[in-house]
Amino acid sequence: MKKFVFGLLIGLAAAVSCAAQTPVPTPTPAKLPEDVPPIAPDFRAPVRPLPSVERVGVDVANQLPLSLNDAIRLALQNNNDIETAKKDVEIAEFNLRGADGVYAPAFVSDSFYERRTTPTASVIGGAVNGAVTNSTLTSTAGISGLTRRGGGSYNLGFTSSRTNTSNLNATLNPQFPSSLSFIYVQPLMRGRRIDNNRRTIEIAKKSLSITDQQFRQRAVEVIAGVEQAYWDLAYGLRNLQVQIDAVKQARVQLESNQRLVAKGVLAPIDIVATNAQITTFEQGVYSAQEVVTAAENRLKTLMLPNRGNDIWSRALVPVSPIELDVPRVPLEKAVDTALNNRQEIAQLKTSAEINKINERYYRDQTKPQIDLTGTYSSSGLAGATTAASINPTTGLSRVPDNLIGGYFNSVGNLIQQDYPTYRVGLTITLPFGNRIARANLGRTLVEGSQIETSTAQIEQAIEADVRNALQSLRSAEARLQAAAATRSSAEQLFESEERQFKAGTTTVFLVFQRQKDLIDARGKELQAQTDLNKAISNFQRAIGTTLEANSVEITKEITPSRFIIRNPNDFGSRVFTADTK
Repeated sequence: MKKFVFGLLIGLAAAVSCAAQTPVPTPTPAKLPEDVPPIAPDFRAPVRPLPSVERVGVDVANQLPLSLNDAIRLALQNNNDIETAKKDVEIAEFNLRGADGVYAPAFVSDSFYERRTTPTASVIGGAVNGAVTNSTLTSTAGISGLTRRGGGSYNLGFTSSRTNTSNLNATLNPQFPSSLSFIYVQPLMRGRRIDNNRRTIEIAKKSLSITDQQFRQRAVEVIAGVEQAYWDLAYGLRNLQVQIDAVKQARVQLESNQRLVAKGVLAPIDIVATNAQITTFEQGVYSAQEVVTAAENRLKTLMLPNRGNDIWSRALVPVSPIELDVPRVPLEKAVDTALNNRQEIAQLKTSAEINKINERYYRDQTKPQIDLTGTYSSSGLAGATTAASINPTTGLSRVPDNLIGGYFNSVGNLIQQDYPTYRVGLTITLPFGNRIARANLGRTLVEGSQIETSTAQIEQAIEADVRNALQSLRSAEARLQAAAATRSSAEQLFESEERQFKAGTTTVFLVFQRQKDLIDARGKELQAQTDLNKAISNFQRAIGTTLEANSVEITKEITPSRFIIRNPNDFGSRVFTADTK
């Protein structure tokens, strides 16, 4: 076996040696043509129209010049989120009115007729055939209610009736009994300083304050959104114009290159390169149109009340100048201003006040309930005498003269207060353990601690927001200066490249490269200007001065639900009314 393997290896080595000594044939090189044919010597690009400036659903010819103040005014008047916030304020007002209505006195009246037949087994019961029949017509009227101070309750009632009876022993028939009563209950411990009704009213007032703060916060958010969308639209339109100018300039360059090709100065391929550059610039136009449409629709959504408004079909044209006056506010002052002005902090403070109201109420509920009750009543009676009212011995009437008469005699006796009743007492209630009140108080204390934690969290978030906004403001200002310098350099480089091209010392490619660099530089400068205006708006929102910066004042006049929005910078002094009625 070993001999066989050894022989096989020797055979393979000999075969490899023979293959290495065999010569490899060399391939013959291909024959190239002596004259290279020109590339597209008769190329003529089809004449294409300029990119269309039309936008979907918008008549570009029907323009609406729009200042930033106009946009803010329309948004405050028409924005659906603003309208929803105003409705929330109105709902809170009705809640307050409903809570306060518990102190309105209640008038109660009850009138009825009753006929009752009662069996009587007594000899002195005056029964006829073993029964007494009474017919009564009764009328009651009263006023009851609660007192705002002290947590007391009162009830004033008047009752009068006319009674006919078959009782043979009755001395007056018919008779007219009447009564007047007054009851007052005054808590001495639990419920004297605060009760559920007063707690509900105070919470309703605070809730109304919260909805007012939420309204202001929503107004700030809407104004900030309008400013962002407005400057985005301004940038989009200016950038669209830059892109269209680039296409026009490239077409002028195409005409020049065509003349140079006809003279033999340029190669025909440069025409292809020029047309490729034109189509590239056209793509920039279409992309810019899309940006304009998105920004315009976003601004219209904030300004208009519904989809049927005529402005949807009009082209918005921003006319407010770019704001380059950058606020110079130190960080410490900016943070202090934000903590004083931000509505989130105001809402948390109001929530803390509501928590204190609950704490005071539930702490009061842990006390014993001791009520002082005072009652005063007066009675009157009159009627017609019967045979039973005559004393058979003396022949005189057993009924006093002042009780003889009709209904008005009974009322007269009542007014004279000849038959008064007084009553004073204490009612004490001591629930064992009072676990419900103690549990409610404990929950309220924990909620108060939770509000404190939330306040610290919100303050920290505001600190970060102000720092970020201030840094963005400074960076945007520096970026604008750098972008302006870049644009200036790009203009000089492009002009120099054009001069070199006319002198024949550069190429079309380099001219187009400089032109593209110039377009990019102009676009970045426009973007930097827009970013600076948006950064100013965001900084004002962060420190809570958006309303003041835009001269917008929200006040309550005539009724709490009537919001007056003043903007004196918009066409003089005007009053914009947002009335929830």
